[in-house]
Amino acid sequence: MSSFWRDRSFFVTGGTGLLGSWLMKQLIDAGADVVGLVRDWVPQSDLVRSGRIEQINTVRGDINDRDLIERILGEYEVEVVFHLAAQTIVGIANRNPASTFSTNIEGTWNLLEACRRSPKVLSIVVASSDKAYGDQKHLPYDETMPLEGRHPYDVSKSCADLIAQSYAISYNLPVAITRCGNFYGGGDLNWNRVVPGTIRSVIRGERPVVRSDGSFVRDYFYIEDGAAAYMLLAERLASYSSLRGQAFNFSNESQISVLELVDLLLRKLQSPLRPEVLNHASNEIRHQFLSAERARTVLNWQPQFTLETGIDRTIAWYRDFLSAPAVMAQSSRG
Repeated sequence: MSSFWRDRSFFVTGGTGLLGSWLMKQLIDAGADVVGLVRDWVPQSDLVRSGRIEQINTVRGDINDRDLIERILGEYEVEVVFHLAAQTIVGIANRNPASTFSTNIEGTWNLLEACRRSPKVLSIVVASSDKAYGDQKHLPYDETMPLEGRHPYDVSKSCADLIAQSYAISYNLPVAITRCGNFYGGGDLNWNRVVPGTIRSVIRGERPVVRSDGSFVRDYFYIEDGAAAYMLLAERLASYSSLRGQAFNFSNESQISVLELVDLLLRKLQSPLRPEVLNHASNEIRHQFLSAERARTVLNWQPQFTLETGIDRTIAWYRDFLSAPAVMAQSSRG
């Protein structure tokens, strides 16, 4: 780990989420001085359970409170910003588009406007998504493709992505954008997602549930690789103004269907159970995967984990988590 991180002030929005928790861990390990914005107290979040939340400066509040964001950036003399706060569940976005748009779009321009007024900020990394590309005819996605989200979640990410580019181009703000595949890994408490939901069901002796018909193809990306990619981009962006306004895909550049992933999990868990396929998914893109050529060539980046090694580490995390006394007690009550 380079000396760039030591004693420098970093601000992370969405710190109790899956990516936020792992990013906080890597920042703390690197000796960074971290400020985390936390809207809701999530006691089962890995950031809280691990005790790492006691090692950061925590501010309770909402990403749409621009005055609060400006106060944080100023009082903590923040130099690097990771904007992760978002409503990330497609099903929730379909049911509650207005709140998703408010958090994902308005939250992004509030954060960037606060950064524009904060001269100490050297680097801002904004989390977009492969969903921002929408449903393209030609795959894999590369960064030259237009952003054509059509459904609520996808549109929210397309808009946030374009807003970030606008601030970079119009105001020369030091912002870059990440577009990653479907994150998976220990600490994901959204149990309707295929990886944590399948692992929890099998550990409980229940059939795993597949919401779609199982044929949807995705690009799954291990969370520790994701956190490291964000840190690499932030460090490069602080040194090279040519990266301002650029977007980077991060991916293992592999594609796998939901049913194939469930089969892999069942094999790793040595389970004879078969999934229950509901075929209830709607407003979702059927086939997605990314090219990470730009990240490889411009940032000299490559993933450290294969899908198999990432799944092994993920299963180990959930075995430990689900065997914890507090979690067992909750399971027995509900």
